[in-house]
Amino acid sequence: MSSAAIALPAAPPAKSPKKRSTKKASGPSLASLILKAVSASSQRGGVSLAALKKALKAGGYDVVKNKARIVVAIRRLVKNKSLVRTKGSGASGSFKLNKKPPSPRKKKVVKKKVKKVKKAGAKKAAGAASAAKKSPKKKKAKSPKKAKKPAAAKKPKKPKSPKKTKPKVAKPKKTRAAKK
Repeated sequence: MSSAAIALPAAPPAKSPKKRSTKKASGPSLASLILKAVSASSQRGGVSLAALKKALKAGGYDVVKNKARIVVAIRRLVKNKSLVRTKGSGASGSFKLNKKPPSPRKKKVVKKKVKKVKKAGAKKAAGAASAAKKSPKKKKAKSPKKAKKPAAAKKPKKPKSPKKTKPKVAKPKKTRAAKK
């Protein structure tokens, strides 16, 4: 048995994972298509989700394939206050354009504090000199904090029973004979 006779097939080269193409979709965004469809409608109560899908389908958008994207886009537009929901909740219901366009939010500028870094060598030398001069301070032993007692449980009030009324005794009727 020679080593040449038993030749193992060469292992195939390791395939690199497929990279998704980051090709940008051409054409207008879904949000702008939805806003166009809503603005084009002349319905007073707004456009329903079904009517909106019909308008998008007529415009050449694949509604069946992109159901979830439509729903997410509508929710985002409602959250951004570009659309106003007139009926329903979530992405179902009817939608109108917001008469008052949303004002852009001002971003708060957070200033970062920059700490000044001192040279470590100078600090160590100064620290060693001051440690020799000062006597070590004694730390105060902290007394253990007492555990707070739970608030005294209030006794539940017994519901007042209705006042006992005396049973009415039927009074004997006075007859004319008794009056005389």
